[in-house]
Amino acid sequence: MAKKAFFLDRDGVVIRQISYLHDPELVELEKNVPEAIRKIHEKGMMAVVLTNQSGVARGMFTEKDVELCHEKLQTLLDAYGEKIDAFYTCCHHPDYTGECSCRKPAPGLFLSAAADLDIDISSSFMVGDKFSDLESGRNAGVRQSILLETGYGPKYVQKALDSGFDVCSTLLEAVEKYTV
Repeated sequence: MAKKAFFLDRDGVVIRQISYLHDPELVELEKNVPEAIRKIHEKGMMAVVLTNQSGVARGMFTEKDVELCHEKLQTLLDAYGEKIDAFYTCCHHPDYTGECSCRKPAPGLFLSAAADLDIDISSSFMVGDKFSDLESGRNAGVRQSILLETGYGPKYVQKALDSGFDVCSTLLEAVEKYTV
């Protein structure tokens, strides 16, 4: 039986928003993230990070830098007995590497995660802080895309609501609302 998941944008959702983050020492969890991840797991769901990292395509940092930031994130969550189940990263940018099928709002990261992890996308959720995150969830066919009022989220609240997406203050609020 296919699993359900919360697909999570990384920057501004799971960790504090820092543009072109590449220094693991700057990785800091958003408010209540460990508790949100715990609730996801308690409901038998997966927590999967889907992140665009165009800084790699731009030559600003390397894929190894991205991996080190993910390792730091896992270390921070480990202190709470939690973890991200998987990370899927798009390191492309159309101006530098050409078009790809994985850069959000395209659904490629979802499709890869679903195939690799046996996830039922239509029973899963996308949580992001940008409109492109919400569109990516819709394009992939998730049950609901949710905008957080963290990171870049405040800029997109009205557009999200006008487009039929939900808005929550924090990841914990979104998880509690959709894991009832």
